[in-house]
Amino acid sequence: MAQVPQTFFDALAVRTWCGLALETLGRAREEIDAINVYPVADGDTGTNLYLTVESAVAAVEAVFAGHAAGAGPEGPTFADAVRAMAHGALIGARGNSGTILAQLLRGMAQVLAGDEAAHADGQGLRLALRHAADSARQAVAHPVEGTVLTVASAAADSADGAEGDCGKVARAAYEGARTALAATPGQLPVLERAGVVDAGGRGLVAVLGALVETFTGETPRAVAAGAVRVSAGVEGAAAAAAADAAAGAGGAVGEAGAAGVAGAASVPGARGSGDGAAESLAGAYLGPDEDLHECADSTTDPGRDGPAFEVIYLLEAEDAAVTRLRERLDALGDSLVVVGGDGLWNVHVHVDDAGAAVEAGIEAGRPYRVRITHFGAGDVHTTGAERPPRERAQRAVVAVVPGEGLAGLYAEAGATTVLARPGEPPASGELVQAVRRAHAREVVLLPNDAELRHTAAAAAEQARTEGIRVALIPTRSAVQGIAALAVHEPERRFDEDVVSMTSAAGATRYAEVTVAERQSWTMAGICQAGDVLGLIDGDVAVIGTDVAATAGTVLDRMLTAGGEMVTLVLGDDAPEAIAEHLEGRVREGYLAVDTVVYRGGRQGALLLIGVE
Repeated sequence: MAQVPQTFFDALAVRTWCGLALETLGRAREEIDAINVYPVADGDTGTNLYLTVESAVAAVEAVFAGHAAGAGPEGPTFADAVRAMAHGALIGARGNSGTILAQLLRGMAQVLAGDEAAHADGQGLRLALRHAADSARQAVAHPVEGTVLTVASAAADSADGAEGDCGKVARAAYEGARTALAATPGQLPVLERAGVVDAGGRGLVAVLGALVETFTGETPRAVAAGAVRVSAGVEGAAAAAAADAAAGAGGAVGEAGAAGVAGAASVPGARGSGDGAAESLAGAYLGPDEDLHECADSTTDPGRDGPAFEVIYLLEAEDAAVTRLRERLDALGDSLVVVGGDGLWNVHVHVDDAGAAVEAGIEAGRPYRVRITHFGAGDVHTTGAERPPRERAQRAVVAVVPGEGLAGLYAEAGATTVLARPGEPPASGELVQAVRRAHAREVVLLPNDAELRHTAAAAAEQARTEGIRVALIPTRSAVQGIAALAVHEPERRFDEDVVSMTSAAGATRYAEVTVAERQSWTMAGICQAGDVLGLIDGDVAVIGTDVAATAGTVLDRMLTAGGEMVTLVLGDDAPEAIAEHLEGRVREGYLAVDTVVYRGGRQGALLLIGVE
């Protein structure tokens, strides 16, 4: 929060702005979610913007904390702070609007940190806002007016005409953005039909309002009620805005809802100590059967049957490869936004073939933090007069997966996925957000990792407080999740579906083949760094030197107890011939046992094995 108004932009002002923006978006999150109708009416724009700024705040605070821990008395430089803000937003960007906001902040940082000055004045802020608006527009494959891009351009235009210090420039940008926001229903028919302004633009106005407060110490007048929900078309919005301007009225509008995004602390759980898989899955957590009230009757453009999936990932790649990636993704779907630079990019696209979108990223470079959301048939893309009041799906599955390939597989089966990178398990807040994205009355949650059981339980409890009925099936491996998903039938009663999925997961023994990183004591003896380890049901059972031989031994031990189906999930670093080798071993040694093979991508383990 701004303690003392100031006329220039420095590192402390960056920190203050980020904190105030997060607070403002926290208060406005539910309001913005409720008016989210474009490009997809999935009711999460406010939440996505909040999470994007939250990541920026964390990065800036980390820079300040790092300098505080050092020997020198000085804090971070202005350039350090703005670069941290931009980087944090880039790696944490969520959704279409969050990705665009990340590029806006990056565009500002490119100007503000360009000359390594100790601070920026009003002229520097004007140039930063202009570059931000221009770079964001360039990042969108097909810019549309009446969106956050229009609001950003209007803010930059108004700032161009302002004279004076940073406070005056910021206020001019804010007022220009407010006026442009009120006009968005007249530029985008879907907004006019729904009687709302653009949700992304509304979020940007909130962020610019925090910028004004940073420099002046004063909270700017709130967006007029008519500019949030237009009851009589664009004329009503303009009239409300004009009346508000004439009266100079303040007061928060529609920002009294519950603030912030739930983020219960992640509680690490211990890996199982040899108890059977079926026993460990005996109790699925069931929650109350309640509905969430929907605030927005929203529509997309007439006649538009939108893609089924939202795909987002971070990408390490060269500029030339990203240029080719843009062309390929543009041909696959819509709502394409690629932001970033200097080797790190954030990619957002809506497609029908989620696997192809991820594969395009793999060809371009190294994608990670892949998030794939299934919008749901007949939900966010039903259009025009056909569309009834927006309702939640009856049931959905949310699953944590360890690799991009599995994320695509789960998504194509209809699940909402959360990618768990090696050494970076998702926090409960990320799981709560995934449950919200699933947009269903009933959710089956598959953590697919023994160490995530307690984290998933915390997320399930939080989701239940929001009226969502959640069942947690404590799957310990992605192969158990595959088995559960294979028997999932949304048409069944919820309890029956959960019991069936729990039974299928519990009947699946799981194993993985990986490489030891260091010397360690295990249940199979002492392993050295570089040894190949075969883990069965979470415990090291085999120590070897050859991947194929170790995997074969693990598979034999698992099939000794019987089995009808073997599932193999290959990591990117697995030997090329291992799948053929293991399939042949099963075919020759075990009658009536089928084998199915999937590509898991960068999943950490060389190989995952399931036997059911």
